[in-house]
This record gives sequence, C-alpha cells and structure tokens, in this order.
Amino acid sequence: MIFTWRGVLGWMFTAPLLALTGWWGWAWWLLAGWLLVWLMILALDWRAAGSAQRFQIQRNHEAKFSLDAPNAVTLNVLQQTRFSTKIWLRDEPPAQFDCDQLVHTGTISPTQAWQTAYHLTPFQRGNYQFSHVHLRWLSPLGLLIRQAKFALPSEVRVYPNIKAIRQYDLLMRNNRVREMGLRKVRKLGQGNEFERLREYSPDDEYRRIHWKATARRNYPVVGQYQTERSQHIVLVLDTGRMMGSPVGKVAKLDYVLNAVLLLTYVAVSKGDRVGVLTFAADVRQYLPPKPGRKQFFHALETLNTLQPRLEEPNYRIALSYLRRQTRRRALVVIFTDLNGGFSMEQLLNDVKLLSRTHLPLVVTISDPDIVAMTEQIPTTQQQVYERAAAERLQSQRAVILQNLQAHGVLTLDVPAHQLSASVINRYLEIKEMGRL
Repeated sequence: MIFTWRGVLGWMFTAPLLALTGWWGWAWWLLAGWLLVWLMILALDWRAAGSAQRFQIQRNHEAKFSLDAPNAVTLNVLQQTRFSTKIWLRDEPPAQFDCDQLVHTGTISPTQAWQTAYHLTPFQRGNYQFSHVHLRWLSPLGLLIRQAKFALPSEVRVYPNIKAIRQYDLLMRNNRVREMGLRKVRKLGQGNEFERLREYSPDDEYRRIHWKATARRNYPVVGQYQTERSQHIVLVLDTGRMMGSPVGKVAKLDYVLNAVLLLTYVAVSKGDRVGVLTFAADVRQYLPPKPGRKQFFHALETLNTLQPRLEEPNYRIALSYLRRQTRRRALVVIFTDLNGGFSMEQLLNDVKLLSRTHLPLVVTISDPDIVAMTEQIPTTQQQVYERAAAERLQSQRAVILQNLQAHGVLTLDVPAHQLSASVINRYLEIKEMGRL
C-alpha cells in the first residue's frame, strides 16, 4: 500500500493538532478524534479499492520472436467493479531483451477491457521465460494505491528474423519489394528460359524477335523469356570462432542466418532448389538442395539451434564434401569471416577448385568498429595502436578479396545491416545474367 499526496496531506494534518497538545490538554481528545475518523476513512477507501481478485490480466504474444527486430506484446486488463480506476502496469519480460516501455499507465472502465502494448527486441536466439505482471491501482477517494503481482509465466523462442520473411511476402504481393532494399524479383524479357510469345513492341530488342512465328503470323512476334527455374543454390555457412564475434549487440553468425533464411525463401519462391551446409573444423550439417516451402521450414528449424564453435574453419573439408555431394552446377554462396592467416590461403585454393564445376560467391561482413578506427584521428598512444591494427586488418582483407576476384570468384563485402538485401540482389543479378 502506498499513500498518494492526498493521503500524505491527511497525515500531515495531525501535526498541528499534536502541537496544540503542548498548550491545551484537551487537545488530546481532538487529536484522538481526528485519528479515529482518519483511520476509518482510510480503511473504507482501502476496502473500496478492492483486492487483486477484481482484476483479470492476460499477456498475448507470438510463440516465436524474431532476432534483432521489435516483437509486439499486448497486455489486457479487465476489472469487476462499477467505477473507473486508474492503473499502473509493469511486465517482467526476459532480462536479455531490450524493451521500449516498462511502465504503462491508463484508466480502466467498468465495462471495457483496457489494453496496452510494447515491443521487445532480442539479440540472441534461444528459449526465454516471461515472469510476473505487477499492477497498481488507485483507490476511489484517491488516498492510497494498492498493488499486487500476477504470476503469468509464458515461454517464447527466439528465431532468426522471420518477420523479414513476412514483410517480403506482403511487399511482394503489392509489388513493393524495393522498400526492403531489394530489386524487382522478376524481370520479363530477360533470362534464357522461354516463357511465351507476344506481339513486338518498339522497346523490344531485335535479337528477341522469333522469326519463325513472325513468318507464320505475318506480323513481328518476340519471344518472352524469364530467368531459369530449378537451379541449384547451396548456402555454405562458416560457424568457426570468428563468426561468434558481435557487430553491435548481434553476433555475425546471426546476421548470416537472417540473410540465409530470407535468401532461401526468395529462392524457393523463384522455383530454385536450395541446400545448406554448415561447417567449422568439420562438416556439421548438410541439407541437399530441394525445392518448395518445406525446404525453407526445414532449414529454419535446422539452423535455429546453430551456434558458433571455438574452432578454425576448415574450408578444404567443407568444400571437398560439397563437391562430392553436389554434382550439378550450382551457385555456392560461402558466408565467412576474412580474418587472414593460413585459413584464407586454404579458402582461396579450395574455392579455385570449386569454381571448375560451380559458381562460388564469397560473402563477408565488414566490421563497422574496425572501419571507424581507420577513420579516427588518434589523440592518445592507444588510439595510434588501434588505428594501425585496424588499417592492417583492412589491408589484409582487401588483398584477400582482390585475390579471390583475380581468380574469377565473385565476392560481396557489406555492412551487417545491409547483408540480407545485398545477398538477395546479387542472387537475382546472377540469375538475370544467366551465369548459372
């Protein structure tokens, strides 16, 4: 129980009465009478405020949260009284989540449920628990505030960013995928897979004219093509120690998982067959390339439990295994961290072997902290060392990328927050160019 400013004023009124007792003895009777009346008023107000049983509270949220994205949680309060009540509500979400609002204030009417909402942003995958909901409510006379807590345990599981999948679906239906930073997913008239014949228009290229159909119909006809379907895409994920390093609050591997799942969803929607291989010192998981939405959900459940290991990645074992398992030419997207050293020489040699039968694309995340260090003006000796180390890392990274490109390997080096859109755009570009 907490006293409001009105309740505090009631208690303060006893001070002058107590002072009067020093001059007049009969003032004791006045003080006793006031205290008796005041305590009766407080007791009646406390009783009228009711107990916690007059309230019903529900917490609603999805069973699956998306990593590094705001997830909505709603709280509903219903009371069983005849008067409106001012309330204060505080939930106990998992401590590992960022919360945009902890305390919620409102007035609940006697006939309608009161609802509030807030958002939680998780930065690590896994299972988490909600705990109690704390409620405070004002008494009818406004003299005191009662409080109680409600045990509302519930579990939530944090997945990679599946909200991006839903957003893509919604924008795709409305032809607004550019709002996600993505290119138009389907571009008519390009590609190598025949779709249909149509009448020639001035904007068409001459090489698209279908001469046999033109001769039969006595007017110009062009062949309309689309990008090929049922192509093989294999996503190779490095889960070694460097992929556990954070960019901001999120590990590099989690950014990669977000990009992999969105790319898988886009690719199976385009009719392609998508496979996934994860590795560190050895091969950890392998999903053969398959088409359809079931493959996406299989990849989601398989990759959700994936965690980085304190091991150096062995590209030779992983890519040799991939060459044995995937005979048909495929776009092989390798997500890794270019940290230099012997493993990078191994990567270069094995990717060169892979490029004989497949089309490799090496994707890496640039570290914004290292970039910022190379751009800072040092003012202390420590900052001088930091900038020198950062410039050396950047130089090694540039040499590795140049060596890969010199041997015909496609590369993509982007900041973490641009990874998903950049990878999908490169995938669509490769399909439109007919590289596979």
